Amino acid sequence: MDNKVKIKFPDGSEKEFDKGITSFQIAESISPRLAEEVLVAKVNSKMVDVNSPINSDATIQLFTFKDELGKHSYWHSTSHLMAHAIQALYPEAKFGVGPAIEGGFYYDFDINTNLTEEDLVKIENKMLEIAKEDNPFKRRELSKAEALEFFKKADDQYKLEIISELDEESETISLYHEGDFTDLCLGPHIPSAGKIKFVKLINISGSYWRGDEKRQSLQRIYGVSFPKKKMLDEHLELLEEAKKRDHRKLGKQLGLFSIEEEAGPGLIYWHPKGASVRNTVENFWREAHIKNGYELVYSPHIGKSWLWETSGHLVNYKDSMFAPMKIDDQDYYIKPMNCPFHIMMYKTDLHSYRDLPLRWAELGTVYRYEKSGVLHGLLRVRGFTQDDAHIFCTHDQIEDEIIEVIRFSSYIWTSFGFDNLKYYISTKPSEKAVGDDELWDKATETLKIALNKQGLEYEIDEGGGAFYGPKIDIKVKDALHREWQMSTIQFDFNLPERFDMKYIGEDGKDHRPFMVHRALFGSIERFMGVLIEHYGGAFPTWLAPTQVAIIPVSQNFLEYAEKIKNILKEKKF
Repeated sequence: MDNKVKIKFPDGSEKEFDKGITSFQIAESISPRLAEEVLVAKVNSKMVDVNSPINSDATIQLFTFKDELGKHSYWHSTSHLMAHAIQALYPEAKFGVGPAIEGGFYYDFDINTNLTEEDLVKIENKMLEIAKEDNPFKRRELSKAEALEFFKKADDQYKLEIISELDEESETISLYHEGDFTDLCLGPHIPSAGKIKFVKLINISGSYWRGDEKRQSLQRIYGVSFPKKKMLDEHLELLEEAKKRDHRKLGKQLGLFSIEEEAGPGLIYWHPKGASVRNTVENFWREAHIKNGYELVYSPHIGKSWLWETSGHLVNYKDSMFAPMKIDDQDYYIKPMNCPFHIMMYKTDLHSYRDLPLRWAELGTVYRYEKSGVLHGLLRVRGFTQDDAHIFCTHDQIEDEIIEVIRFSSYIWTSFGFDNLKYYISTKPSEKAVGDDELWDKATETLKIALNKQGLEYEIDEGGGAFYGPKIDIKVKDALHREWQMSTIQFDFNLPERFDMKYIGEDGKDHRPFMVHRALFGSIERFMGVLIEHYGGAFPTWLAPTQVAIIPVSQNFLEYAEKIKNILKEKKF
């Protein structure tokens, strides 16, 4: 019987170890420092605890706090530590969910006390007290019946609801124990709570169970943690600067935009100065697209239900769409996306391979239902304008078209002062995906080739693709080194099939075109929010709503000042 396993490392090297070895022990064999710093591992593309045994040949990646996945695990584990502290201080507490998020973590909980800022300090101190015990995070897998029984005894209706919806055949159900605290969690977690050294609970707010304002009202605590005090201090300084740059605060101070809650949440009112900046952004966008081979189109705001049934939106995306409206006894939906309309335009003519590629772009306003609890200034809204485009091309053209979109994205972002871009390939989601695996694999490989040919590094976001195809996501870093998910380049081989799109090939026969969805800003609203915070409201001259002030030294020079104003206006200042 072979008691050895082959482990392949990211650099391509391989080494044999005894069967049952853990990722921690592998890190230990490399260096004591790595063993001290390793937090979580990826074994055969699956994230695991570093103490999980490896019993077959595998590829492995080890992550420390320097890595995004390491930070994610560290912050997720700290959310559990916070829940442990809350349970110790408030034994009646029941817990919702406590994920890691960008820049930290939060946990939703239900207790009889309305917590204040002073209570956060008490919880922080309790967290650090528990962390010093250095309890390991221990994983236990169990059946659905066992999990239900456990949380029935704990009288935790929130966990019971989550468990009741799990599919035992396709989903692993696991608990994590840390000291005398136990939580339902998929994991993975860091080795032990003692690795959590410095904690800051940032604020407390209200929330609703599952984001639904009709359900139980909960309390949510946001926090962050670090292994070194210097890291925490730098992060808190960054948060202070971010407060000063908050686009909601600056938007009001500078008279850029407003949100009128009484008229409808999540809908943006652009005031003259904000509209001036937006107009400059949109004019640049239009001119850049025309120069780069795009044609501009306009599409309606509503369409019959069959349009969204055919596209798959009503099956896969209905929760994010507004309710239908009856017109002439037909259901119409306000559009959440522009793509079906562009397809209808394509189908009005018979196309030859000589016509392709077609690159059609639109600043199209769309509407999506977002729960009120997640609306956030310009960054999360219900009505927004996508800087949308769709490319219809032959199979032979697809690779070059994606390469060109990546180049064009880089040009757009650097033009606005963002030069730090990161690329991610999002693969087939586990649920609600349409199309067979072979097409998904081919499309995903095409995206990889396009990035590789330009020498761009990328990460894989497993299962993060749209329901109709894989995509490239581009994240940008702003002046505060925060990452923002912005541009998306989505491969689509499903909508052309669903809408029976065709072109006549060189052989005189019908062929199915490929389709690429892409939005470079993502949406004008979200882009403007990021732009305001990136520049702290002090826009470069070409974007600024007020570029020049003319101040006469006395009333004797008003006529001359007016003359100068008119000259500047003619020069488009």
